[in-house]
Amino acid sequence: MKNRPPYAIASVDNALLLLQMLRDQGELRVSEAAEELGIARSTAHRLLSMLVYRDFAIQDDRRVYVPGPALSANFVAGSINQQLRKVLHPHMDALCERVQETVNLMVRVGTQTRFLASVESTQVLHVGDRRGTILPAHLSSGGKVLLAELEENQLEQLYRPEGAASPLSSREWSALRRELKSVRKNGYALNQERTEVGVCAVGVPVRNPAGHAVGALSISSPSVRFRRQQIPFLVGELRSTVAQAEQELREAGEFQ
Repeated sequence: MKNRPPYAIASVDNALLLLQMLRDQGELRVSEAAEELGIARSTAHRLLSMLVYRDFAIQDDRRVYVPGPALSANFVAGSINQQLRKVLHPHMDALCERVQETVNLMVRVGTQTRFLASVESTQVLHVGDRRGTILPAHLSSGGKVLLAELEENQLEQLYRPEGAASPLSSREWSALRRELKSVRKNGYALNQERTEVGVCAVGVPVRNPAGHAVGALSISSPSVRFRRQQIPFLVGELRSTVAQAEQELREAGEFQ
């Protein structure tokens, strides 16, 4: 029999119960959550808002909460990503200090981009912490530089699976192929408000000692500050940061 922890944190427990309710019921209203947990509607709304913020829930057209992408996300193998975070984080701190914008570390899992780490800019107007966020790989800057590493048949398996409905229309598929061709040529990818209104980003790949892209580093900026003439500078800073981090990965010797 499981015993309740002696120092249980009610807010955490309620958030976890909401996750279970979303998983088991498929949808949830604020009034239902409040009644089930015995809390005020305002408290239930705040808890559900945090689940939306971390992608565990979304609101549909009826304003009803339903499971978000984080609840259905595939497991990500941890040891490699832990080492990536450990090596990259000090470099991300330094990069954020230099460019004064938020810096993110991402990996690709299938057609999704997962944010492993973020270093937030200290500017008043800045892109917030994206840790744990899940975005479509074909729209995010980091996702696109990682997709650009794949062979044509690998991309087709992801986006044009035989006998299954493609997640991309024929038009979207053609546009993605053209964009990835440009990414391969330039060595970086852009996301100009494709995943969130008011946010732009530029990303480059991070490679292991064998030369395989295992992650991506990006700089995210509010759209009002993002200018195309800044791209060469931002890409240069990203590449310099990645070069230093990749040298550390090579010296570590265990990252393959």
